[in-house]
Amino acid sequence: MIKEFYQNQLKKRGKNYTLDDKIPNSLLIYSLVNRVSMLLKGFIKLRKKVFVGKKVVFLNKKNIHFGSNVTIENSCFIDGYAINGVKLGNNVKIGAFSSVSCTSHMSKMGKGLKIGDNSGVGRFTEFGASGGIIIGEDVIMGSYISFHSENHNFKNHNKKIREQGVTSEGIILGNNLWVGAKATFLDGCKIGNNSVVAAGAVVKGVFPDNVVIGGVPAKIIKYL
Repeated sequence: MIKEFYQNQLKKRGKNYTLDDKIPNSLLIYSLVNRVSMLLKGFIKLRKKVFVGKKVVFLNKKNIHFGSNVTIENSCFIDGYAINGVKLGNNVKIGAFSSVSCTSHMSKMGKGLKIGDNSGVGRFTEFGASGGIIIGEDVIMGSYISFHSENHNFKNHNKKIREQGVTSEGIILGNNLWVGAKATFLDGCKIGNNSVVAAGAVVKGVFPDNVVIGGVPAKIIKYL
């Protein structure tokens, strides 16, 4: 009965997979209790139907927009001080101990972050969204991903690097991507649709649809 209930809940959320028969009821009960607890925290913190873990911090909550069934796991930090705000689509998940930093310095208001429907990222992910980050739909990402949408200027030898300001082009990821753990995305990079980014890749530049990329710096490994 518990498995039937759980399976129905998955279908309501648009999840099409079937539960493994080996999954014990105790694990399903733990998951359900945890989800109810997170939902209550979301109502308390945001007055919205958002699944929120323990020790989650939101700054400028009015500028953070949530789709349905959004999950923010334990110990996340989300900074909503951004020109374009933070927009999380339906069924978006942000893993525990992750951080969204939009305005990192008082000299420049950040642009913000947008994540499309059914996309998620694992634990310990860093979104440096000062220059703007756009992530498409159906993007699955591992843990320890980092986004750096800003570059420090350093060409003036008469000034300290920290005094030369920054430039920002932003980062764009397409739809239907698989991003391996510890991938790093640098300012100005753009990934097309239906692609794979290998674990540990350092990505800069523009890449087309239907490719596997990897390495430091990342290059096209093969076409799909």
